[in-house]
Amino acid sequence: MSESLNIRIPNDLRSALAAISKAEHVPLRDLVRESLREFVAIRRFRRLRKKVLPLAEAQGLLTDEDVFKAL
Repeated sequence: MSESLNIRIPNDLRSALAAISKAEHVPLRDLVRESLREFVAIRRFRRLRKKVLPLAEAQGLLTDEDVFKAL
């Protein structure tokens, strides 16, 4: 199920989105949906990372390389 959401964005942002949409041959609405999905995923990841970071550091996992070695 989807609902519509009306928002106002500055003209320069609208122009930048339209340019990307045209260059990538992707409808503007799809580009905006994809951008919002990425934004939400990044926010969720950052929130999870903030919770897990102290636990990882306590285990000596300080870098990505440390994590890959542990796997």
